[in-house]
Amino acid sequence: MKHKRITVMIFALLAAVWLLEAVHAGEFIEPSKEDKCPVCGMFVYKYPKWVAEIIFKDGTYAAFDGPKDMLKYYFNVPKYNKSKTKEDIAEIYVTEYYTTGKVKAGDVNFVLGSEVYGPMGMELVPVKGKKETETFMKDHKGKRALSFDEIKPADIPGKGKMHHQGQEKSKQGEMKEHGM
Repeated sequence: MKHKRITVMIFALLAAVWLLEAVHAGEFIEPSKEDKCPVCGMFVYKYPKWVAEIIFKDGTYAAFDGPKDMLKYYFNVPKYNKSKTKEDIAEIYVTEYYTTGKVKAGDVNFVLGSEVYGPMGMELVPVKGKKETETFMKDHKGKRALSFDEIKPADIPGKGKMHHQGQEKSKQGEMKEHGM
């Protein structure tokens, strides 16, 4: 009888853990100081204004130093994680430019070709809202704005010079701080 109770308690505990993981799968997880971008190897916590994250259905996650590397990973998951596929993804988060809040990638526009650079150079800048996107494109010379579903691998900027977080290039090619 005692073994039966222990077995039932263990089963109940495992079920509770599984349920908690299922409930929390898909929520943004704050990157730790040990989290490195699986694409470029940079420590993610150093770039809080650019963090992007893919949450998997099993509760694990991959954190990135910007949307560009997240998209490189997204379009070729098995290259970076042989045990995962796109179908394993529960949710994708990015850091919205103006609020620096973590938002679902499907809730923002990604502006390409602007003068705002992320930690790895040219970036797809996440901006939430039609008016805000138009303002950003005007203020920062954005070329195009795409929803997450519209982005194709060819839209991802190639390897560029690394720039410090929160900088943009002036007309003269000099780096300057942007007002986030």
